[in-house]
Amino acid sequence: QVQLVESGGGLVQAGGSLRLSCAASGRTFNDYTMAWFRQAPGKERDFVARITGSGGSTDYADSVKGRFTISRDSAKNTMYLEMNSLKPDDTAVYYCAAHWSDWGYRRPEIYGYWGQGTQVTVSS
Repeated sequence: QVQLVESGGGLVQAGGSLRLSCAASGRTFNDYTMAWFRQAPGKERDFVARITGSGGSTDYADSVKGRFTISRDSAKNTMYLEMNSLKPDDTAVYYCAAHWSDWGYRRPEIYGYWGQGTQVTVSS
């Protein structure tokens, strides 16, 4: 079992930065692929970024590539999403998720564990 708790969301002006955190419980944190998804009102939940259990591989949605950085700290059982050059289109609820396999990591339906979400609002 894995429990996930996000934090770090808020209101920021366009061009600003935020860092989201996802604290995970459980002894096998390193066994899980971790990812960030986001969901804007009336839209589907979209893939943002993913990091493998070892932290050796990352991937990003084209819309955030070069602006967002995903990382994880195994000692703290925590994953991060550093978001820079934020745009109004980045406004959404951001969710962290965990899955025991890396297969299909861009698909939200494969993830068995989710956090409660944290709101990010970017004003123009």
